[in-house]
Amino acid sequence: MFKGHPKGLIVAFFANMGERFGFYTMVSIFVLFMQAKYGLSSGSAGYIYGIFMFCVYFFPLLGGYLADRVLGYGKTISLGLVVMFIGYLMLALPTQFNTGFGLVLAALAVIALGTGLFKGNLQALVGNLYDDPKYSALRDRAFNIFYMGINIGAMFAPSASEKICNWILAKDHFRYDARIPALAHDFLQGKLADVSQFLEVAREQNPSLTLDNLKSFAENYLGSLSKSYHFGFGVACLSLIISMLIFWGFKKYYKHADFTEKQKAVSEELKSQVVELTPEQTKERLVALMLVFFVVIFFWMAFQQSAVTMTFFARDYTVPQVDRLTNLWFDLTGLIPLYLALVGLFFLLKKGASRNARLAGALTAVVFGVLTYMRYKTYPEVNPFQPQRFQHFNPFFIVSLTPLVIALFAYLNKKGKEPSAPRKIGYGMLLTALAFSILVICSLRLPSPAELGGKVAPPEYQVSVYWLISTYFLLTVAELFLSPMGISFVSKVAPPKYKGLMQGGWFAATAIGNYLVGVVGWLWMKVPLWTLWSILVVACLLSAAFMFSIMKKLEKVARG
Repeated sequence: MFKGHPKGLIVAFFANMGERFGFYTMVSIFVLFMQAKYGLSSGSAGYIYGIFMFCVYFFPLLGGYLADRVLGYGKTISLGLVVMFIGYLMLALPTQFNTGFGLVLAALAVIALGTGLFKGNLQALVGNLYDDPKYSALRDRAFNIFYMGINIGAMFAPSASEKICNWILAKDHFRYDARIPALAHDFLQGKLADVSQFLEVAREQNPSLTLDNLKSFAENYLGSLSKSYHFGFGVACLSLIISMLIFWGFKKYYKHADFTEKQKAVSEELKSQVVELTPEQTKERLVALMLVFFVVIFFWMAFQQSAVTMTFFARDYTVPQVDRLTNLWFDLTGLIPLYLALVGLFFLLKKGASRNARLAGALTAVVFGVLTYMRYKTYPEVNPFQPQRFQHFNPFFIVSLTPLVIALFAYLNKKGKEPSAPRKIGYGMLLTALAFSILVICSLRLPSPAELGGKVAPPEYQVSVYWLISTYFLLTVAELFLSPMGISFVSKVAPPKYKGLMQGGWFAATAIGNYLVGVVGWLWMKVPLWTLWSILVVACLLSAAFMFSIMKKLEKVARG
């Protein structure tokens, strides 16, 4: 996979993987944590999430400016890692049930600042590696690989947070039940009309419960669940330490690319590499980038629903347990061996493969096929899971589909038919609209969240997990067409003296999209489900239409 690429890509790949594992562990449980510990409504939790994500993706503008003008990329990235570690440590500190809200908000601000210093500048550093003519033709594929590292980290995050959650709950003699947090908070606040409903659910945890000790149960359960989420946030601290060790320990592989245009200009050895553009060229490139930034706002508004409305849908409208075969999708220790067995089978049957490749493929298929079967046999007939588990599908599909997408684009490139980066972004918007069309169809017969009073839907309105899995699959294909290609486009088109700032601009567009996530989350209790998803479909279709209307202008700039 890394063959022919500079070794600095490997360092960036693994440093980013560690940081993203921690980040997505936190994100996978964030809205659930805010509702469990503080009793926030879905709209309020989604709004706070949206503001946080806005800051996470807006602060790279500051990080890019600081790197371009003051510190350089390496030092700004290192500072970001340290600041993020402090933020995650603050978030992991366990406080008493229903307390510490101010500390949580302060932690979010620190994490957002640290991410802003880290994220865009690491991508700018990767882009610098491919300014070398020796590697320039590999730029798009490099960002596909880099993006794969992000998602390997993200893939294991939901499972990690769930394992920790179940471990802490079990130590306190509880089991996870998605129905309890909303019922418990309503009971404690005196807003629950039918207390017997809560008592019935609570007795599934402890059959001896009565009305007299129901208040104590509610407080203890919510306290234990909140504590489990704090421990989940602590995972991010450990992953940041790993990222620091990788980035600082292997500096020699990227230090030749760790120069801004300002630093090159004052170096006798490097000033000959400084690229000067005319004001007209600079303006043309900046305008093209701003147009792309505008379009991707609506992609991220739709895509990041995975942590808000799609998590609510997973919790409230999707069956909470699956059979043995379907559980392979939800258990990475079964899913990954199954994927590797299929990879082995591919090489075994591949036309034109060498004898050694076929033997390796056969061995891989047999070994991982056996491991998959052995894992499958350990499953009970009914397998419960927590709603955040759905969030491992996107990174799993990213990791499994990236080699296919790279191979497809390489094949089209040889034929002279590979779409330009802007055209890939347009196709990505169309695929995103198609993905949410699945949820529109699924939701036509379902009652609205308002009709359910924000509670989990009764069994007759709980749908198959395959509706969400299918949506995640198409969203992933859309993301592969759009996000790594957009990052590559920015690294190629950005005026050299504004590389860090323009990577920050890409994230600023992402920030606005993430802020709009909160707006869509606010609509959760306001409109029917099919209407909510339809808003996202229409927004993506309009964005795609705009993208194709300016395609010639963007392709002209991309050609140089």
